[in-house]
Amino acid sequence: MRQVRLYACGLTMLAMFGLIATPAAADSVGPYYANPSWDQTLPASTRFVVLSNFNSQAVLDRETGLVWEKSPTQLGFSSSTDPLIQLPWSYVKFGCLSRKTGGRFGWRLPTVDELASLLDPSVPLPGPALPAGHPFTNVQASAYWTATQETSLGSGSAHIVHFGGTYVGPDSRSTGISGPVHGEALGWCVRGDSHAQAY
Repeated sequence: MRQVRLYACGLTMLAMFGLIATPAAADSVGPYYANPSWDQTLPASTRFVVLSNFNSQAVLDRETGLVWEKSPTQLGFSSSTDPLIQLPWSYVKFGCLSRKTGGRFGWRLPTVDELASLLDPSVPLPGPALPAGHPFTNVQASAYWTATQETSLGSGSAHIVHFGGTYVGPDSRSTGISGPVHGEALGWCVRGDSHAQAY
């Protein structure tokens, strides 16, 4: 009997100090998603979640924790109703910064490793090389800019990810950081923390 009382007393003390979560103290913040981990591989049916709280215009990638535009749209100074055209890096970069897809700001140009995480090299040409069953629309089998700059090719170069030939790496296209703007590619904006922002 004494052991039962000691056990009950111990539980009461733990609850008082917040070491045991009780239903009354638990926060309800919506659906629970497993913590992203770059060492896991999930099938597209469970990897990607179309976010209704972003007006279904954004997709959560549960592998990386990043939120992508469901449909990469026209960036830069053209009308959003124009067909997708390739634009200089600086236009795409600032286009992402000013996006309000899903009614939210906070979009940016992804790093090369982030964008490359969407590539599925098993998809045959001409692509686009995305995992089977993905929810994305309007993705072209073309080159997309990343925020990752490349110094080995000289100033003004950046990495691209090509969804047609599954190429990832530096490109000689000018970013317009220095010198004339002569290179163009598409853009796909992302939301989420980045470990290697290049702005």
